[in-house]
Amino acid sequence: MIYLQLLSILVIWLSFWSLIPRDEWWFRGADFPRLQILVLGMGSWLGMLLCTQTWTVVQVLLFMLLSAAIAYQLKMVLPYTPLWKKQVQPVKAHQLDPQKQLSIIVSNVLTPNQDYHLLLAHVHKLQPDLLLTLETDQRWQTALAPLEADYPYRVAIPLDNLYGMHLYSRLPLKDTQVKFILSDEIPSIHTCVQLRGGQDVQLYCLHPKPPSPTEAKDSTLRDAELLIVGDQIKDLNQSCIVMGDLNDVAWSRTTRLFQRISGLLDPRVGRNFINTFHANYPLLRWSLDHVFHSTDFGLVHMRRLSHIGSDHFPIYVILQTEQIFEQIHEELPETADDTKEAQLAIQEGIHKAEKERST
Repeated sequence: MIYLQLLSILVIWLSFWSLIPRDEWWFRGADFPRLQILVLGMGSWLGMLLCTQTWTVVQVLLFMLLSAAIAYQLKMVLPYTPLWKKQVQPVKAHQLDPQKQLSIIVSNVLTPNQDYHLLLAHVHKLQPDLLLTLETDQRWQTALAPLEADYPYRVAIPLDNLYGMHLYSRLPLKDTQVKFILSDEIPSIHTCVQLRGGQDVQLYCLHPKPPSPTEAKDSTLRDAELLIVGDQIKDLNQSCIVMGDLNDVAWSRTTRLFQRISGLLDPRVGRNFINTFHANYPLLRWSLDHVFHSTDFGLVHMRRLSHIGSDHFPIYVILQTEQIFEQIHEELPETADDTKEAQLAIQEGIHKAEKERST
């Protein structure tokens, strides 16, 4: 019984810990394993219910707190299951129009990984319009060179610091910019892709640093970069997609705030988690790779692809733009508090970036 109580205390503590609005990695790390915390919590809850014969005041209090922790974790993860209302409507068979579609593969390849052929096999089979690779260095750029004949429009940023980035496109790109929003080490790609039917779609390709003991000691710059882009998008009267390894989970406070600020939708809501990391540990996975889009897109297809030797699985998405979706989709409501919170996070990020650049 003592082990059930200790496990219950751990679940309660982790659930409370994740509510503390701090940026340090040892706080923000509790955002990630909500599924795992939920499973442990439900196991403890059932164990206490079945094994407790005499309920003391302490046990009743522990059981109530555990129930509250489970309810909170359920609230965070249930939207990414079929039990929830779909945030993005599917494109029906009679609506399919290749002229209005955009197919995408997003893949964090893991720089030391040398299984180039596995990613190339996915690209050759699926023939996506866009391929975004993350953590790609010069060696990866050379290995992916066979794609260049089919992908004449490219943005190449080979880096050896785990933040290289390459965008390959079958469709024309224009107004392309490589920006280093808050760090001289972390690039992002801002460009516009023209669909076969002539419509322009603004693209933002991101890969901020995660809060971790080996990367960034806090989430300040990651959060600010995402919210800076979201703040730009909210005034953009144009089709838009944000994609990449955001090093944040879909249910985190920052990602949900980003959605409310930007007005972008998440096609996973009401469908599936699409957990992409860690590819080698089935019991320790969460969704780090994302594709968010404006309300004029419907979902044709979305799935996680098979292992490519990286610690991330690639994701494959097909979207289609239609005016009807803009009419039926609902943006998450933004409040004055959201605006204030986002601006405060942006200012903290800018201040921290300026301080780091001056040292």
